[in-house]
Amino acid sequence: MFTKKNPVIYIGYDSREDQAYEVLRESILQYTNKYDIIPLVQPSLRRAGLYRRSARIDIDHDKRIKIDEFDGRPFSTDFTFTRFLIPALNQYDGWALFMDSDMFLRCNIEEFFEEYTKNEQYAIQCVQHNYNPTSSVKMDGQIQQTYNRKNWSSFVLWNCSHEANLNLTVDDVNLKSGSWLHGFSWLKDEEIGNIHQEWNWLDGWTSEIIEPKNVHFTTGGPWFTEWEPKRQSDASFAGEWQGLKSKVFFEKALGEVI
Repeated sequence: MFTKKNPVIYIGYDSREDQAYEVLRESILQYTNKYDIIPLVQPSLRRAGLYRRSARIDIDHDKRIKIDEFDGRPFSTDFTFTRFLIPALNQYDGWALFMDSDMFLRCNIEEFFEEYTKNEQYAIQCVQHNYNPTSSVKMDGQIQQTYNRKNWSSFVLWNCSHEANLNLTVDDVNLKSGSWLHGFSWLKDEEIGNIHQEWNWLDGWTSEIIEPKNVHFTTGGPWFTEWEPKRQSDASFAGEWQGLKSKVFFEKALGEVI
């Protein structure tokens, strides 16, 4: 089988959090342009016939809650389910990394790939958090879901060539429950490798002793005006994010003028 030379980086995209996506993308590119970066844009995946799930909007105390029609449960972003199309998008070949958009890198992602793509025995690798959020509502008003292996699927290295990932089909992504997908239920436990917490450092949760290489703003993020950091370290990394945001949008505005 032909194997792609370099891993592909897929980023979840939601138009409501475009700033977050742009900053994450820049945080990768400021160190290297070696890898293709592909946003998972739901309308494009629908036009391609790969994504067919439907949703309805319920109103709860003036909050617009998105409900998945297939399993009847709330979900929060446009990439809640589309992330699981990655093996198919990568033609079940090579390595691919998925990242939630509410992250930003603080080092060269090449360091990560050099370390973890050596472990070909695993179908996926992720940070295996024991994460139990205290809030029942997210910053954007969406319901905070609790489920087995929560936040494991927010940063995933996919070994798309692994035979076990053939058990995850496009139909599965469209018809299986969210808990089945986010729990990696098509895999055996021994097919899931563990990544160090520094690569998916959760604000307000992960130990401050750990120096993050990839910060994940799970409590909202500095792009929300009402967001407040829980700890000094969270505030510090939010400041780094804001500095990178200023650079991104200054260069974007300069490019438009030129």
